[in-house]
Amino acid sequence: MKTVAFLLSSLLLAATAHANEAAAASAKPDLAKGGAISSQVCAACHTADGSRGSPANPILQGQHPEYLAKQLAEFKSGKRKNAVMSGMAAPLSEEDIRNVSAFYAGKTAKPGFAKNKATVMLGEKIYRGGIAERNVPACAGCHGPTGSGLPAQYPRLGGQHGDYVEAQMTAFRSGARANNPVMTTVAAKMNDAEIKAVSDYIAGLR
Repeated sequence: MKTVAFLLSSLLLAATAHANEAAAASAKPDLAKGGAISSQVCAACHTADGSRGSPANPILQGQHPEYLAKQLAEFKSGKRKNAVMSGMAAPLSEEDIRNVSAFYAGKTAKPGFAKNKATVMLGEKIYRGGIAERNVPACAGCHGPTGSGLPAQYPRLGGQHGDYVEAQMTAFRSGARANNPVMTTVAAKMNDAEIKAVSDYIAGLR
């Protein structure tokens, strides 16, 4: 009886291990499918590879796949509001989201540049040191000294379009974008000039 029980236990463990391996394999992103979604669904606004398109739209190349997947899921659920993106995300399955997020993450974004020399020092001061008198934390504390971010939680910012960053900061401040309470609190303490300066600085960060 002990031998039979041992054999059954071994078979069960082997079957479980095989199932886990199969699940892991099926969860692996398909970059070809992700590229197809990018070309067919996303290219009009983000270009086919998520590169430096219109400043009004984010650069997706090199962004953390976990962060991209989170944003797409929140557009789909309505947690993050945007009429265009909600419509684009609505038909995407979890697998589609995983595939297209991995596709963009696998690309290397080209560096960007700050446009306003007059505000670079202010932008750098806020990014690296925050605004102490208003308890605004340094952006670098969450997004890293070079803007590399942290997967899932904090997006890569370095080289992102300054216009897009400014628009998102303003949306956080007004409550129009409400899917990140931390950023809502931070942006609420910043004025237009500070948001513009740090956004422009971020565009040239590398």
